[in-house]
Amino acid sequence: MRMSHIYQPVMIKTLLSNDGKSTIEQISRDILANDESQVDYYENITKNMVGRVLSNHKIVSKDKDAFSLIDFDELSSDEIDELINICNEKLEEYIQKRGEQIWEHRKKSSGYISGTLRYEVLKNAEFHCELCGISADKKALEVDHIIPRNKGGEDDLSNLQALCYSCNSMKRDRDDTDFRIIKESYNSKDENCIFCNPQSDVIMENTLSYSIRDKYPITEGHTLVIPKRHTENYFSLSRPEMNACNDLISKLKDNIESNDDSVEGFNIGSNNGEVAGQTIFHCHLHVIPRREDDVINTTGGVRNIIPGKGDYIKTDL
Repeated sequence: MRMSHIYQPVMIKTLLSNDGKSTIEQISRDILANDESQVDYYENITKNMVGRVLSNHKIVSKDKDAFSLIDFDELSSDEIDELINICNEKLEEYIQKRGEQIWEHRKKSSGYISGTLRYEVLKNAEFHCELCGISADKKALEVDHIIPRNKGGEDDLSNLQALCYSCNSMKRDRDDTDFRIIKESYNSKDENCIFCNPQSDVIMENTLSYSIRDKYPITEGHTLVIPKRHTENYFSLSRPEMNACNDLISKLKDNIESNDDSVEGFNIGSNNGEVAGQTIFHCHLHVIPRREDDVINTTGGVRNIIPGKGDYIKTDL
């Protein structure tokens, strides 16, 4: 058996230590005990939250990487036992009062997300946090709703991102955006905009974007990917809209290649601003299939938007 993680030997060891049988809960607890990323998480909690609060109340003091209970040496054994009992009572009281809400901040989402969808989110992020870039090997990744469910966010791939637990915690603590306004803005249309009211057949679509064939194609199969919200250019897209457009671009690529063996490459681009050639001021992305010999000289690709800048001599650096 090939080892892909610590999980297999930990589970086997747990079973061996319990006469060959163990509950899922016990196996999970043993895996947790060997998960360094979780230790790192609670080290941060200890230093930056609970330790800071108790320090401010003069209950504990900190020296380098250790905390000490102030005046502990003055306590008798009976007093220590009594204080431990009080702590246990407080724990029980709090658990009875709050229930599962206590651990809501550690849930990967506010509800069930299928393993398949979770895998797609992590795969798209290449198993790195999409904010700080840290690898899943160093910090556990969580699947986060960009627009939270309780603010109208959907379980759509375009509204999900992979965040390490640190970034996810900071996002929730600091972000006071009124997501209701953002959600309503996705329905924003301009009655005079041809992309808000498409006349051409829609090829593919998802929650926030759609695609149609270009009316004046550069090559056969030239397709436009367009956000449904009326927004001027690529730089005004939200993260979910970028995700939605990228998802359609990938699917269009696969669809075009599967139906046309002559396609060997693609140009993907967006005109942003009048001086950049934009004529319809509703963001749209061009997906242009390329074939061998469709132009005399392919060197430079998108550099050819400025005449004479595409054909350059490659030199070793």
